Amino acid sequence: MIQFDEKIYFYFLAVIPVIVVLFILLQIWKKRTQRKFSDLSLLRRITPNRSRFKSSLKLIFFLLGLSFLILGLVNPKIGTKLETVKREGVDIVFAVDVSKSMLAEDIAPNRLEKAKRLVSEIINQLASDRIGIIAYAGQAFPQLPITTDYGAAKMFLQSMNTDMLTSQGTAINEAIELATTFYNDDEQTNRVLFIISDGEDHSEGAALDAVENAVEEGIRIYTIGVGQAKGAPIPIKRNGVVESLKKDAQGEVVITRLNKDVLVDIADEGNGHYIDGANTEKAVETIKEELLQMDKKEFESKQFAEFKDQFQWFLGIALLFLFLDIFVLDKKTTWLKKLNLFNEKLEE
Repeated sequence: MIQFDEKIYFYFLAVIPVIVVLFILLQIWKKRTQRKFSDLSLLRRITPNRSRFKSSLKLIFFLLGLSFLILGLVNPKIGTKLETVKREGVDIVFAVDVSKSMLAEDIAPNRLEKAKRLVSEIINQLASDRIGIIAYAGQAFPQLPITTDYGAAKMFLQSMNTDMLTSQGTAINEAIELATTFYNDDEQTNRVLFIISDGEDHSEGAALDAVENAVEEGIRIYTIGVGQAKGAPIPIKRNGVVESLKKDAQGEVVITRLNKDVLVDIADEGNGHYIDGANTEKAVETIKEELLQMDKKEFESKQFAEFKDQFQWFLGIALLFLFLDIFVLDKKTTWLKKLNLFNEKLEE
């Protein structure tokens, strides 16, 4: 496992493309200026030992040196020792709806981004619980198995989008059935499933059958509704710009609405509660209180206890490239000139 001490230094990497652009502009300016005072062939006769490629090579050395210097400042650390830690918590699985209807913007910025924010805020409130993530639309897909790595969970969460599953629709039953396979600890008594969705369900009642099976497995199901009852169209965007609105077979604009009744029925059958996701802070607080009331199960997990600094390797490589940049001159190297690797014509 790799850790970074000072992630803020990563922002300095943004200066590299700026330097490249400035270098290109400088070369263009130099050529234009030289042409004003001298013919190109004559200029090559006047300065026969000036290399046309060394300036680019020096830039490459400088940028590599700068890159490794920045990585050294970030100070990557590698985990060197694993230890077993005993924790107490609940096994929680988040099933996030990634169907196209989640692009509706009746709740800012859209339903999917709202759902991701809700899950992220819930994770922030957890202490030692294990979590897993499922993405579902017309089918369900395991995004992250049960883990205590909250950082990885947030990374996978942010990568979720409506294009990740080719099968469209909303099959809540698929998500519930997949969730039952996530809880691998037979002794875990508190198993919780949060379904975050707008409630559109194309599984034709199969969801309630899946809920019944999940309850038999000891899973408690909560549903979180995102969206408005009045509904909204589904925008079709390209590069962040709305090109059109989704239409049905008759050419009418599709209006997708929050189906609260479906979510309430699933939560009631699943021995849980329906939670309105419109107010993030209120929803997270409600979920926090629900989890605090549950009995915690002790389990073991492995984590890195010791990390070793690796900055010295990056600083050493950075110094090597910076020294190369200093000692590589713009003039042609004698032995390299004889090899004529770049097919430079030798002028008499």
